[in-house]
Amino acid sequence: MLKMKRSVCLVLVALMAVASPADERPKVGDKVPDFKMQGSDEQEYAATDFVDKQAVIIAWFPRAFTGGCTKECKSLKDAGEQLKGFEVAYFTASTDPVEKNAEFAKSLELDYPILCDPEGKNAALFGVLRKEGNAAERVTFVVGKNGTILAVLDKVATETHGDDLAKLLAELGVDKRKESTSPRPKLKAPKSTTVDVID
Repeated sequence: MLKMKRSVCLVLVALMAVASPADERPKVGDKVPDFKMQGSDEQEYAATDFVDKQAVIIAWFPRAFTGGCTKECKSLKDAGEQLKGFEVAYFTASTDPVEKNAEFAKSLELDYPILCDPEGKNAALFGVLRKEGNAAERVTFVVGKNGTILAVLDKVATETHGDDLAKLLAELGVDKRKESTSPRPKLKAPKSTTVDVID
């Protein structure tokens, strides 16, 4: 009996050891985690900033200044015109410090902020924090305007991720950004005024 209990305990320990962050990862249809992170642009971003306003993309990557992560971040920049055609705010994100991600964003001349989670708390909320090394898994979340997760991508082609996301947004039916079709109002010339001078 003791041997059986010991065996059961060993099995449970083994299962806990191999459990991956994906076991706690939010799924399609779940509400987006209540994240709050500082961007490489020194602005703070939170989940509540976007609910009922626009969709959100958060593309987690492991480490700044590494090969695959550089390709992924550049791909979102290169697909910027396509992505900006949708009502979506898009970010990459990592557990690197703000200073490092700011330097990384500047080196790539990114036109979007990198979200920074140096303590790994937000990565844990998203179920992407690796058990060792305080780094995030490469996973992208697409969140709808209503705050519900529309897609979870854990197989990412880093070089084409931006283009792939633009196609996915269209497939998911994310609203297109509305462009003003009405002509800009002409500025009226200021009326001439007469100034009376009193001697």
